[in-house]
Amino acid sequence: FHHPNIVTRILGPLNMALDKSFVSCVKLLIQGGANVSGVFPYYDPLLTAAEKGLTEAIKCLLEAGANPNVFDRFGRLPIELAVEYGTREDVELLFPFTSPVSTAANWSVDGIISHVEMEIKQLEDDNFVKKRMSELKLQADEAFKKQSYLNASVLYTQALKMDNFDPKLLSNRSLCWLRMGDGQRAYDDATERKIICPKWAKAHYRQGAALMFMKVYGGAYEALSRALELDPENKDIEKLFRKAMELK
Repeated sequence: FHHPNIVTRILGPLNMALDKSFVSCVKLLIQGGANVSGVFPYYDPLLTAAEKGLTEAIKCLLEAGANPNVFDRFGRLPIELAVEYGTREDVELLFPFTSPVSTAANWSVDGIISHVEMEIKQLEDDNFVKKRMSELKLQADEAFKKQSYLNASVLYTQALKMDNFDPKLLSNRSLCWLRMGDGQRAYDDATERKIICPKWAKAHYRQGAALMFMKVYGGAYEALSRALELDPENKDIEKLFRKAMELK
């Protein structure tokens, strides 16, 4: 007998089945008591089902109590992913359970579809994206300086919608999560940044800081050791590295 909530690396069995679009397996796992709320931030089963347009899986997850008001790493709700990647039926299934999106002028099925389609069209306009990115970065940096970390994280997330792989945005949002006490999200953003910029010392430093917060001292030591290799003169990295070395 295999437990339906055993986690392998990042994905548990339910997310693995959704990732492969094995809807029959999804149904069996839910019947067996699989956790429909997800195990890690950004890896929520309903987000995966919506992004893959798996209508039957969306139905099963909602019936089992899945939360439709979760965000992916770019600040998108399942209903927004359903508009972009799924069908109108998917949107109609999610709509009654989804809290109104404040930026959508008309909160209805047609309204959210129009809202998402407009956002997608705006992202195709390079001038709009450049101007909006500049505004959001400035607002986010100001919020961070005022120690308004939640507001800053929201603004960095909005900016990431326009450039999913901006390493500075990921790094800054990672620090916001850390200041708010969310080590897992801080780690996830730092890891994403490390993948994009493997030779950027700050990426490894952010990852190490998140692991230190979560008391994963062995992993923190490895991340900070690499950070120090890349930037041996950095006193902040050296200080945290020495602390990790003592605790591992």
